[in-house]
Amino acid sequence: MRIAILGCGYVGLVSGACLAEIGHSVVCTDNDESKILTLNQGGLPIYEPHLKEIVARNVDAQRLRFTADLGEAVRYGDAVFICVGTPPLQDGDADLSAIDSAARLIARESRSSKLVIEKSTVPMQTGQKLVRALAIYARNSDSSFSVASNPEFLREGTAVLDFLHPDRIVIGVGNEPAETQLREIYRPILEQNVACPIHQQNCPPKEAPKLLVTSINSAELIKHACNSFLAVKISYANLIADICENMDADVEEVMQAMGLDPRIGPSFLRPGLGFGGFCLPKDIQAFIRLGEKAGVDVSLLRDAELINKRRIDHFLAKAVNSLWTLKAKCIGVLGLAFKPHTDDIRFAPAMELIGRLLQEHVRVKVYDPQGMEKTKALFPSIHYCADPYELADGAEALMIVTEWDCFRQLDWLRIKSLMQRPLIIDGRNLLPSDEMRAMGFEYQGVGIPTAEAWDMKSRAAS
Repeated sequence: MRIAILGCGYVGLVSGACLAEIGHSVVCTDNDESKILTLNQGGLPIYEPHLKEIVARNVDAQRLRFTADLGEAVRYGDAVFICVGTPPLQDGDADLSAIDSAARLIARESRSSKLVIEKSTVPMQTGQKLVRALAIYARNSDSSFSVASNPEFLREGTAVLDFLHPDRIVIGVGNEPAETQLREIYRPILEQNVACPIHQQNCPPKEAPKLLVTSINSAELIKHACNSFLAVKISYANLIADICENMDADVEEVMQAMGLDPRIGPSFLRPGLGFGGFCLPKDIQAFIRLGEKAGVDVSLLRDAELINKRRIDHFLAKAVNSLWTLKAKCIGVLGLAFKPHTDDIRFAPAMELIGRLLQEHVRVKVYDPQGMEKTKALFPSIHYCADPYELADGAEALMIVTEWDCFRQLDWLRIKSLMQRPLIIDGRNLLPSDEMRAMGFEYQGVGIPTAEAWDMKSRAAS
């Protein structure tokens, strides 16, 4: 099938490349011409594991191409995926101006029937407004439009695998032809006829993805409902962590026991600096606004959001408690991206943390395997280190903000020897507290017993 992708961000670029990977002919476009130039020169505007190889392979096979001509892309596609940004407004509502622009573009440029698919995360009833906009702005009598909602469940860092081997595919449709067309688009995935992007061979058998066909309104609600639930789960884990810290219990033990309950499960029961990235903070705000408009009490969501906003305060209090004053101290921030295996710093806890440290006149040093280039645009004056050892040199504290696996493998005794003071404030509980304290570090995690409690436990054990 001929497919057009409007928007070459995380969702659009991954979706376009993966749709080409399963055999469709795909044209991607974006109103940011620098992205298209980068893509046509063989680069990527984002970092996502396995994406570069898939893009290159499908460009070579002439199943995937990029154009700055928005109209050309629309005219090409039998199906048009809208993958544009919907950032939050001041009041928490989603900014749908890019959706409106996409609708006008599709209506103006179409010369034939189109299936228009919302891939962006949008509030309920956006599909109805999209139908009206397409009808109002249509300029050609040969064009007609069906609208569908196809929410994405891609996790940055595993987005390619999530697209090609999903747990479920949700399609919200208003008529049978739209459902038939979307089933055909996803048929190779539903039939598990997809090569593994890592090894280029069929993946081991797994349960086939579930296809859920819903109304457009329900499909639009599903993504907000899922992400808001995950946000609540993270905030609940942080609430338990705070109780553990005040009562000398171990949140890791508590979360392990909770995760073994099949009704709960271990996913997203990780206390720390809270949720970040572009999806969860934006989606819970939009869901709160949606609930308010529906006349529903959304205090549960507001409390989850409030707990999340206080995580940086809680984290900085640990630093102040240990260092007495932050002014003129040299502090290393280990990790900038909101999660590992991505370069995405949007709403990343590290960004707020760095801003707060600079307000306290801290000498900030940072390191991240992928996130430093994008951070330089926000904080050009801080020191960007070549590796974690440069970060540790002369530091009076290291703050672990992103749980990159490579940080676990560092030579921590070497890091200790380089630091002015061997203080680790671990915002992700990445490192084993007993081992770090045994090495001589002042180690503080989230929701784990204090050093004094650990000393008492060690003496009792001996």
